[in-house]
Amino acid sequence: MENPEWISNVVWLIFAMPLFMCLAIRFITREHGQLSADLSSLVTGIGFILSLLVFFSMKEDIHSYFPWIVVQGLDVSIGVEINRLSVLMLMIVTGVSTAVFYFSRVYMRDDPDLSRFYSALNLFVFSMLGIVVADNLLQMFLFWELVGVSSFLLIGFWFYKPSAANACRKAFIVNRIGDFGFLLGIILVWHNTGDISFSKLESFFHSFDPEQFSSWLVPAGLLLFCGAMGKSAQFPLHVWLPDAMEGPTPVSALIHAATMVAAGVFMLCKISFMLVGSALDVIAWIGAITSLVAALIALQQDDIKRILAYSTLSQLGYMVMAVGLSAPTAAMFHLTTHAFFKALLFLGAGAIIFSVHHEQNIWKMGGLRQSMPLTYRLFLVGTLALCGIFPLSGFYSKDAIIAAAQSGNPILFFISLLVVFLTAFYMFRLVSVVFFNKPRTENASHAHEAPTGMIIPLVILAVPSVMAGWINIEEFFGTIFHHAGGANLFLLPFEHSPLPAFLGLFIAFLGAVLAFQIYSKVDEDPVVEKAGFISWVLGGKFFIDEIYRVLIACTHELLAKIAAWFDRAFLAGLVIKGSQGVIEFGGRALRLLQTGNLQTYALWFFIGLSVLLYFITH
Repeated sequence: MENPEWISNVVWLIFAMPLFMCLAIRFITREHGQLSADLSSLVTGIGFILSLLVFFSMKEDIHSYFPWIVVQGLDVSIGVEINRLSVLMLMIVTGVSTAVFYFSRVYMRDDPDLSRFYSALNLFVFSMLGIVVADNLLQMFLFWELVGVSSFLLIGFWFYKPSAANACRKAFIVNRIGDFGFLLGIILVWHNTGDISFSKLESFFHSFDPEQFSSWLVPAGLLLFCGAMGKSAQFPLHVWLPDAMEGPTPVSALIHAATMVAAGVFMLCKISFMLVGSALDVIAWIGAITSLVAALIALQQDDIKRILAYSTLSQLGYMVMAVGLSAPTAAMFHLTTHAFFKALLFLGAGAIIFSVHHEQNIWKMGGLRQSMPLTYRLFLVGTLALCGIFPLSGFYSKDAIIAAAQSGNPILFFISLLVVFLTAFYMFRLVSVVFFNKPRTENASHAHEAPTGMIIPLVILAVPSVMAGWINIEEFFGTIFHHAGGANLFLLPFEHSPLPAFLGLFIAFLGAVLAFQIYSKVDEDPVVEKAGFISWVLGGKFFIDEIYRVLIACTHELLAKIAAWFDRAFLAGLVIKGSQGVIEFGGRALRLLQTGNLQTYALWFFIGLSVLLYFITH
């Protein structure tokens, strides 16, 4: 059954609308912040509705493109490729973006640079949609970089704050490390296959035995994974994401839920047919390490946004681990559910911060359950979904990953269960400290329910946070995911393996109850003194940033100092000044010959002539 003719045009329209709004704000509504906000929210909402129409009308894969680069050995197009994977991501990006845009209308309404904010938001959404619909690796890389530029603008939106300026630079530089590997991977794939189109590459790999490509396919997969390590903030390139909290809270919601950090996982699922052998093992272990390290660090964070940021890191590690365990369906399932409840949590945190006069330290809040009852209930829904409590969406998607770990590797299975416990513990630590006990500061005591314009997006996001896990994800994707060897993916629904489901649920309840018992009636963290050294290490985030500083000082800065010394001592001192001295001495010596005396000139002429005649006659 063929698609209706209008679908490809609608996909192009969805793709182009955010760019149009970005330019319109820049050149037309720049001086009218609220108008820019209203129009951007309206256009993004229309994009979401059109994405739903595409989803329900699409009968088969869509390919619409036009030539871009055509040279010998390289034929690259610019186009859109929509299949079940892409259309799901299209709805996630436009849906969550719509909620964030509407929330920001109230949250950012007093900012004098509101138009600049919405212009950058539109550019961000356009960049992410470019990744989603890209039909080849080079097009994806271009929008991959544009996402980096957009995040730089949004994280550093309040650039006059040194912390924000440093955070956006850090995010940009760390991502360049991963993106360099991504580019090398694209070049390696093109060199060995002669193509970079996703559909042609998939056909190419499915028609051959992957053992034939073992000499380059594993390195290519790992290089492509470097891009995901940067964008999806995997260890050790995770250090930029917590600092990205320096941007406005709606930006944090957009980055963490549906755009930048989701790009790496989406890309891995898109190229899952190219990931084989030891590349999968490395991906799985990097994901597991990231998930565990981030969950441990979250235990001793006091900034509400940073707790959620490390939670995102941990969940991204879960998704990446699933890809490494040859379960991209489980990874995309969790990416889908996570987008909704993490957006709910971040926007809920924004509502809390707004109501307590932009205070972000959880120990300066307390008792908000009484003054913000609706926000409390909505935030609790997001928390329960994140912790994987039945029957909310996170239960189903997390269980799929835990089941994949159980079938794939017992150590990873143990790590995945440990992370479930840690997640429930640090999230209910946050809930207990923020919403229970009594207000700890004057701002907390005068807190009030968030404005209606903030609450409505939270209510809307709460619905998929509850229900998104009820879809039959295996039936939705069908056989879209294959192993590179051509074997069908071993799909792992939770009902086929009850042990992970019951274990995960029990451990999550255990972590939640324990955290509530410890933190619901205290005014300061009782664990800090008792844990001692461990608390110091976790509070210091394993001192990974400090390790980076030492490594940079021993390598980059040392080389820079050596180069500076070489420049001053040898190039500037010996070569440049030495040449200058020789020329100056020669000039002074020749100047002595310019006496103005005709007898002296006649003598030098006679000497020169004698020397010339000597060489001629001999």
